[in-house]
Amino acid sequence: MIETLFLPLALAFIMFSLGLALRPGDFRVALYGWRGIAMGLCGQVLLLPLLAFLISVALDLSPTAQLGLMLIAACPGGVSSAFLTHLARGNIALSLILTVTSSLLALITLPLIINAVVAGQSTDLQLLHTADLPLGKLLGGLLLVTTLPILLGMFLRLGTRWVSERGEQVVGKLATLFFMAIVLVTFVAHRETITTGFPEIGMATLLLNALSLCGGVLLARLAQLGRRESIAIAMECGLQNAGLGIFIALTLFQQPALAIPSVVYALTMNFGAIAFLWIVRRQEARSFA
Repeated sequence: MIETLFLPLALAFIMFSLGLALRPGDFRVALYGWRGIAMGLCGQVLLLPLLAFLISVALDLSPTAQLGLMLIAACPGGVSSAFLTHLARGNIALSLILTVTSSLLALITLPLIINAVVAGQSTDLQLLHTADLPLGKLLGGLLLVTTLPILLGMFLRLGTRWVSERGEQVVGKLATLFFMAIVLVTFVAHRETITTGFPEIGMATLLLNALSLCGGVLLARLAQLGRRESIAIAMECGLQNAGLGIFIALTLFQQPALAIPSVVYALTMNFGAIAFLWIVRRQEARSFA
C-alpha cells in the first residue's frame, strides 16, 4: 500500500519541483540539439543491452540472471533521472525528452531485445510482444506522474513570480527528502529479495550502473556536447524504469527469479547516481575555487 500509493505521489511532487525550474524555452533548445537526443537514445537502446550482455558473460551468470539483467537494461529511462540531473546541474529538459522518447521506443525495442535473449537461451519462456506490455500503465505514468506535475510547476513559475522565487527552494528541499524516502521505501519493500539476490546479481548491477554512467559521459564527449548535456545523458543511461522490469518478470513471464535483477538495480542505481552526483558537484566546486 505504501509503495503503490507513496511512490507515484512522491515522484509527482519531484516532477512538480522540476517544473518550477523549467521554462518552455529550455525544451526548444533541447529539441534543436538533436545530437544530445541521438546520443542519449543510442545509450539507452544500444549501449545498455550490450553492457548487460558482456557483464553477464564475463561473470558467467545463470541463464535466468542473464535474462533478468538484460530485462532491466532494455527498460526505458527512469523518471528520477531528471531530478538527479537537476541536482547535478545538468540539462533537465534533455533528460525529460529522453525519458519520454525512450519509454515510447521501448514498446518496440524491449520485446526485440528480450526475445533475442530468450531465443538464444532456448528456454521454454513465451516470446514477448508489444501488445503484452502495459501500454496504459506506461503512458498513464508518463502523463500523471511526469507530464502534468511538470506543466503545473511551469505554469506556476510563469504565472506567479512569488512561487518561483520564494517557494522553489523550499519545494526543492522537500523534493530531495522525498527522493531519499523513495530509496528507503524501495529497500524496505524489497529487502528480502535484495538481501537474497545481491550475492549473485549485486556485482552485475553495480557494474552495469557504473559502466552505463561512464558510457553516457563518453557518448556525450564523442558528440562534443557540453557539460550539462553530458550529465543528462549519463543519468538517463544509469537510471532505468525498474518498475517496468519487475512488472514484466512477475506478470508477463510469471518468473519471480527474473525480477531479482530489476529489484536489486532499483536500489544500486540510486546509490551509483548519487556517487556520480557527488563527483560532478565536487568537480564543479574545484573549477570555481
